[in-house]
Amino acid sequence: MPRVFTTPPPLEPGSRVAIVAPSRPIDESMRDRACSRLRETFDLDPVVFETARSDWEWLKDNPQARAQDIMDAFEDSTIDGVVAVTGGDDQIRVLKHLDPDRLAASPTRFYGFSDNDNLRLYLWNHGIVSYGATLHPTLTVDPEIHPYVERYLRRAFFEQSLGVVDPTDEWTDEWFDFDTEEPREWHDNPGRTWHGDERVTGRLWGGNFSIVKWHLQTDRYLPSADELDGTILALETSEDVPVPREVKYTLRSMGERGLLERFDGLLMGRPRTFSPELEWEPPEDYGERLREEVVTVLDEYNPDVTAVFDVEFGHADPNVPLPLGATATLDPTEAAIRFE
Repeated sequence: MPRVFTTPPPLEPGSRVAIVAPSRPIDESMRDRACSRLRETFDLDPVVFETARSDWEWLKDNPQARAQDIMDAFEDSTIDGVVAVTGGDDQIRVLKHLDPDRLAASPTRFYGFSDNDNLRLYLWNHGIVSYGATLHPTLTVDPEIHPYVERYLRRAFFEQSLGVVDPTDEWTDEWFDFDTEEPREWHDNPGRTWHGDERVTGRLWGGNFSIVKWHLQTDRYLPSADELDGTILALETSEDVPVPREVKYTLRSMGERGLLERFDGLLMGRPRTFSPELEWEPPEDYGERLREEVVTVLDEYNPDVTAVFDVEFGHADPNVPLPLGATATLDPTEAAIRFE
């Protein structure tokens, strides 16, 4: 039997939303900036939970406390949504401390991405749809919230589904300078690239490439192969900016395990190509090289798949709060992407 999915009820103006730190915390000034935008732009009432007030050294040593905050937020009947403050690199350590029955009994809209895709894939396993947004950077960068981000975040907060997601007019992967508040440099959007010509519909599974790779490596939180039949794989490469052949190697391994052939579609987020801590310099055509490597693997293991590249989710800006577990439709004839 296919897994039954629940989309938690939409928020309403005035809804209380829990602010938690399942990964790392952020500076109080950033947290206050984001919470102000929740109040002023979206008329939501942020409630800061204990982990979001804690420092990283304590959170690092207490993954069980991070899990407890998540469960408490889900079970609080006065809370309508749960928002992660930011990402990190260790949330997989939190998952073993979660009680899936407690989460499934109180399905609540969860917002997070990057390291939070650990929790989102966990929620997927228990039939709960979740959304790809965090306090930082979603609600902190730029002097004002980008209109494209506001449009789709508003849908993720207040509507049953995102509906059709149109391409953005502009994009950037420039780091935002909070000291100067200077506007970032934006580039014209060259558009999405489609591979394959068949319209496909399926549940969305995946997220951050690094997190998907961790789940493949640990093999503790993967759905069964049969549950992935007919689904759509979503991948974005984050600020890690992996060498394209590393993405190819992981997808090839999925092919050898008989997993890659299960997907009817693939969504690839527009790749970020810059990070201050990056240890190598990506070429100007990084996105093209990444796409070529991915297509090579698809052609070998899943030649009939429909794929679309440079979609607006992940770590390049602006982006949409990708709903893992929702039903996605990829229509290459209309060049359209829809989430229900």
